[in-house]
Amino acid sequence: MAKLTDSYKNDNLIQIAKQQYETKQRNTIPSEIVTLTSKGKVYPKSSPLSSGKLEMRYMTAYDEDILTNASYIKEGKTLDKLLESLIVSDVKYSDIAAVDKDGLILSARILGYGSKYDVKVKDPKTGNMLDRTVELSNLQTKTLDIDSDENGEFLYETKDLSIKFIFVTIENSNSLTISSLLENIIVEVNGNRKKSDIENFVKYQFLIKDSKNFQKYVVENTPAVIMEHEFEGEDGSTFKAGFPIGPDFFWI
Repeated sequence: MAKLTDSYKNDNLIQIAKQQYETKQRNTIPSEIVTLTSKGKVYPKSSPLSSGKLEMRYMTAYDEDILTNASYIKEGKTLDKLLESLIVSDVKYSDIAAVDKDGLILSARILGYGSKYDVKVKDPKTGNMLDRTVELSNLQTKTLDIDSDENGEFLYETKDLSIKFIFVTIENSNSLTISSLLENIIVEVNGNRKKSDIENFVKYQFLIKDSKNFQKYVVENTPAVIMEHEFEGEDGSTFKAGFPIGPDFFWI
C-alpha cells in the first residue's frame, strides 16, 4: 500500500526532473558575455563575479510572462525576476551588487529588442518635446577608479578614521534611511568589525560632517551607467540630456 510520503517523494522527483529539463532547454538559447559596470572590482577575489563578466541569454516569448506578472509588478520585483531568469552564469543573483544591476537591465534590453530606444526629450532652446532615438549601446559608464582588497572591500581614511566599506547587494537599497544604508555598507571602523559596534558608531559617534564627507566619497566612486545622450535639436545643433526609462523599455 502506497504511503503519503511516497506521494511527496514522487512529486519531488517530478519537480526535480522538470527543473532539470527546463535548465537543459534554457542552455540551448543563444547567450552573450556581458561586462559588469563595476568590472568586478566590488566583489571578493574568490567570487566568479570578480571576473567582471556574466553570461546572459537572449529573451524568449516565455519571458513576457515575467514582464506581465501582476504580483511582480505590484511588488516592484519585475526586473529582478527577469534578470534572475536571464543570467546563465553560475552565480547567485543575491550576490550581484546594486551598482551592476542597471547595466544588466540595459544589456537584457539590448539582447531582447536591440540597441535603439525611442524617447521624448525637451529641446532646451525651444522648449518643445522632440521624438528622438537613443543608441543604448553607446551609453557611457562611470568607472570605478579605486581598488578593493581581496575581500571586495574599499578603504576610506581620514586623520581620525579608517573605514572599510562595500557596495550593497540588497534590493531596494534606495528606500533605506541614511543610517541604515551606512550600517549596511560599512564593514569595519578603525579595525573593529563587530556589527553592533558599527551600528553604535553610526548612531552615536559618526558626526554629520564626517558622515557627509564619507557619503560623498562613496557616491563619487560609485560605478554607474550614465543615462545621458547627445540629441539633435530643432535647429540642427546638439545638446546633451538625460532621458527617461519608461514602462515600454521592454516593449517595442
